[in-house]
Amino acid sequence: MAIWHIDPDHSVAAFNVMHMMIVHVRGQYNRLSGSVHFDPADRSSLALAVTIDAASLYTGIAQRDQHLCSPDFFDVPTYPVISFQSTGFKAARDGGRLAGDLTIHGVTKPIALDIKLSGPVLSPEAMGGETTIGITASASINREDFNMAWNVPLDDAGVVVGREIWIDLDIEADLEE
Repeated sequence: MAIWHIDPDHSVAAFNVMHMMIVHVRGQYNRLSGSVHFDPADRSSLALAVTIDAASLYTGIAQRDQHLCSPDFFDVPTYPVISFQSTGFKAARDGGRLAGDLTIHGVTKPIALDIKLSGPVLSPEAMGGETTIGITASASINREDFNMAWNVPLDDAGVVVGREIWIDLDIEADLEE
């Protein structure tokens, strides 16, 4: 089975959540590492391990980033890593569904990611000449399942921060030589 290493310069973990129940607020993590076990001739062989540096959180608003890194949400000093470890893959035509364990805020829960696979492709020599695959993954989770329940109620029975979080991973991985 081929091992592919996540390219941290071309990979991102993004999320969005409803703010005041009227608009999506987006953020991302820019420091990912991990590996993909994958045989392009047997697409059902996909396995994924991703580690995200929680301190790499970025929403574009420094005050919001600080709050998200605080004990109210991710508590980055206590839980510096977010991780996903796959446990099984059900292949479909261009992707499939990847089951696994997601750990956030010290809590591990099973989730399923909808996956799209791209490649492999050979990059030009000027770019290193590496064989590369792409994985696009998405899922939604309830942040309260991961003990992140901070909120402020609104007058109309809504809340400041939605419970459902949409997660998107865009991963580029290079074949280990």
